[in-house]
Parts: sequence; structure tokens; C-alpha cells
Amino acid sequence: MSSSAASRPGPTADVAPLSLCAREPHVPADRLVAEMVPPPRFDAVRFGTYIPDPNQPSQTEAVRVLEDFAAGLGGAPAGDPGRRRLFGFGRAPKKTPAGPRGVYLDGGYGVGKTHLLASLWHATPAEPSLKAFGTFVELTNLVGALGFQQTVKTLSGHRLLCIDEFELDDPGDTVLVSTLLGKLVEAGVVLAATSNTLPGKLGEGRFAAADFLREIQGLSAHFRALRIDGEDYRHRGLPEAPPPYADELVTRTAHAVEGASLDAFPDLLEHLARVHPSRYGALTDGVSAVCLTGVRPVPDQSTALRLVVLADRLYDREVPVLASGLPFDRLFSEEMLKGGYRKKYFRAISRLTALARDAGRLAGSR
Repeated sequence: MSSSAASRPGPTADVAPLSLCAREPHVPADRLVAEMVPPPRFDAVRFGTYIPDPNQPSQTEAVRVLEDFAAGLGGAPAGDPGRRRLFGFGRAPKKTPAGPRGVYLDGGYGVGKTHLLASLWHATPAEPSLKAFGTFVELTNLVGALGFQQTVKTLSGHRLLCIDEFELDDPGDTVLVSTLLGKLVEAGVVLAATSNTLPGKLGEGRFAAADFLREIQGLSAHFRALRIDGEDYRHRGLPEAPPPYADELVTRTAHAVEGASLDAFPDLLEHLARVHPSRYGALTDGVSAVCLTGVRPVPDQSTALRLVVLADRLYDREVPVLASGLPFDRLFSEEMLKGGYRKKYFRAISRLTALARDAGRLAGSR
């Protein structure tokens, strides 16, 4: 059990539950950027805690290269072009270095790409305020909240930007982020990324480096691809979602657990449309457990994509989810699970299922 899960309050006397639907957080720009750090489940990861598979030498090589990469990021802040160094490239005053300005981790599920990406963030010798870590969705949400020019200005002073799960299923977002990254590279920011598979690609469990570099077009010369071989955990399939509980038990649990929220699932879906996705993390501030009644299939793709973001934020924060209605593996229609965003939906199912299992201990005492 994680330290955060171990410290989470258990059942107590009757308390009034919180309501996510009653919250409309207003998050200042500085908090949005300050929260771009590895999620709690990756607080303690380091290169030393990554255990390479002895049968996969590329894993050991990736650790070595990334350790050197992190060590090379010491020295002047990103905004000092006279002292930028990376992969052996020396001084280049008033000019962006011609060589790689970042790394792309290329590999399948279960090989530890996020572990390594977070380890790079931790190992980079710079203050946390000069490093940013977030998913592709969080980065696009930041642009949506701040505007493009303000995002460029805010991130340009950073030493490192890590982007996990670079998503290429939306051409508009891909162009937006590629343009943003181009501006940041010009400002001296170093990049590191992992990415998702394009729909319809062979393998499905990984996204080939050549595809990633082609999609980001003009940025390709700025990335050095690191291949990380290993077992593809996608072939194990999705875990079976635990059966939902009765409305009465979910409600009773929400009143018995300090810091729990209680909302009707349809009401929460409507509320998410009124809150910018960049604020979904703040929406869960101080929430020890999320209790939902009446879970049912999401009605449309826009709603589904908002739910994916909320699932990511809950998973990052290890907040258990106790629900009645349908099990989480029936949230999305067959059409959605076969469409262009299917990887996002499968990820949401997997994460909500894990959180539902975590919530079982709360329901067990009711």
C-alpha cells in the first residue's frame, strides 16, 4: 500500500460528505505551472529504483544515457543561451544548438517509460520551479487556460519540460503542441517525451519513434530516440472491473469517511462541462474518496474525454472511487472503444478499475 493510501482517513462517525458538483475552483496561473511535477505515485522513483530486465540490455542502456542526459543539464538556466549544453554541444550564443535538444523514450507498456521520465525530472540539477512534468493533455489544458503566448512566456525560463503520453490522435492539438515546443526549444528549454500509439497502428502497445518524429515534423531533429525493449503488458488485457455497490452502501460510506465526496454520476458529468479540465486536479483538493451513485454509460465523446481527464487526476492522486450503477468497464460504447480515442478510454477504464478496487476496503466495513 502506498504511503498516501495508508494515511487516508478510514470510516468515522457520521460526517457530511463533500460534493464535487458544488466546487468551481479558480486556479491561478502560477499554481497550474507549479503543479506540473511528477504525480504522487512517482514521488520516490529514481534511476536507482528502476530494475532493468537482464534480458533487455536496452533498458540498462536507457538508464545510462538518461543519467548522463540529466547530468548535462546543470549550469546556467535555460534562458542563458551562452551556457546551454546538451549531448556534448557547447556554447551557441544567440543561436539554438543544431543537435538534439531532447529525448524520446520509445517502448511498449510495462517497460517503465514514465518511471524513467520521472527519474529524469528528479535527477536534473535544477530547482523544481525550473522543471515541468505533465501529460500531453495537461499541457494542452495549460495552453487553454493561459493562452498560447502566456504559456510560451511562462515555460521559456524552464530548464526541462517532460511530456508523458504525447498523444497524436488529434491533429489540431499535435500542431498546437509542436508549435509550442518549437518556441520553447528556441528559448533553450530541453525536452523529454513518451508517446501513445496512433489508432490503427500495428502493435498497438507502442508508438514507433519514426512515427513520433514524423508527426512533430520540424521538431524531429531536436529529439534523440531511446529504444526501450521489454514485455508489452497490453497483451494481458484489461483487469475485470469489480461489481458496483448498492446506492445505500455508497451513500452510507460517504457519510462515514472523513473527506469523502458524494455525487450522482450524471450530475458530475454535467458539472465537468462547466469546469476547465486544467482545474480538475483542484476539484479533488482535500478529497479522501470519491463516492458516485448511478454510474451509467457516458452520452457522447466530449463528455467521455472530460471523464478521462478526471480519471487521470484521481489516479495520479490515488483517490479511491466507490460507485453504484454500472461497472466501469461499461462506461464507453463499443463505437467509442473502436474509435480514434480508444486508447484514452481503455486507460480510463483501467485506472478507474484500480481505484474502485482501492475503495473496496472502505465498503468492507459498512
